[in-house]
Amino acid sequence: MSAIEARSSSAKEISEETGLNYRSVLYHLKLLEHEGIVARKGGRPYVWFTTGAGQLRLEQLIKESPH
Repeated sequence: MSAIEARSSSAKEISEETGLNYRSVLYHLKLLEHEGIVARKGGRPYVWFTTGAGQLRLEQLIKESPH
């Protein structure tokens, strides 16, 4: 998630930055989109970004996680 928290990114950029398989990144982005945590804009390539509700949820999860 940190790959799109700082700025909007395409699935390809996230894949390259994280070293994860492109299809895996896209699959998980679509799951996060379904949950309202991220959204996409534009046309191909889509640019993904965290939503306001998604950002709040991430902050809540970080606070709740054991460090």
